[in-house]
Amino acid sequence: MALKIRLSRSGAKKRPYYRIVVADIRSPRDGRFIEKIGRHNPMLPKDHEERIVIDEERVKYWLGVGAKPTDRVARFLAERGLVEKPAIPAQTKQHQPKAKAQERLREAEEKANEAAAAAAAPAEEAPAEEASE
Repeated sequence: MALKIRLSRSGAKKRPYYRIVVADIRSPRDGRFIEKIGRHNPMLPKDHEERIVIDEERVKYWLGVGAKPTDRVARFLAERGLVEKPAIPAQTKQHQPKAKAQERLREAEEKANEAAAAAAAPAEEAPAEEASE
């Protein structure tokens, strides 16, 4: 049986409250779980001590048995030094403009650079011409 240490949502609408549970990976998010090992209240300030409460002994036991934490729970556990901090995945390119829009941006930058160079060049040449007269 594959186990996950994950969050199980409870609380009212727009007032989330999460239990940190050990569950079989096939069970639903808010469904059956094996053991409750902590809680997370995102409504509290980040520096509040009751925001994340974890039973560290039980977490060590379940990690030893082979349970894998989800990314969010792994971050909570890394703050307590129970697991290594998970790597942040590379940003996808979906947020960037498409190819044609990127080409237009490059062309606009090149024109702006040429215009700036052209504006700077006569200013440099003008004193040289005055000096030669």
